[in-house]
Amino acid sequence: MNRKIVSVAALGLLGLGLAACAQKGLEAPTEPGVCYHVVLAEDGKSAPLVNVVARDQPQIEFCAARLEEMRLRFLSMGGNNRDMIGAYQGQFIFIDRGGVKFGKTLTGQRFFALTRTGDGRLAIPGAIQREIDGRPVAVAPN
Repeated sequence: MNRKIVSVAALGLLGLGLAACAQKGLEAPTEPGVCYHVVLAEDGKSAPLVNVVARDQPQIEFCAARLEEMRLRFLSMGGNNRDMIGAYQGQFIFIDRGGVKFGKTLTGQRFFALTRTGDGRLAIPGAIQREIDGRPVAVAPN
């Protein structure tokens, strides 16, 4: 029985190692409290550009808010890019029309963190009141 457990554990570690090699690529910067904007290369071959957006950010949600401000500012100046990628302390931040997601890699799984309210603001998903058909109505009071 011990031999079975050891062999299953070894196969699991081998699978994790192969997955890590497949997911290898750009790693998010890990400098504490620094929020970054990540610009992917258009040719897909060059390394992405990583620019500092804000320093002394206490949490990843604050970094997401800074990136959302930057996205809205670009749109108000005539930009057309509605999606944005950022990074904060080893995690990537993905902002799109649905809200904000976090992920460890650019191509891996993403954790849904903030959603858009009916008027476009970002909120914690459980704080949004919805109609019966699922449309967001408003943010619930504290």
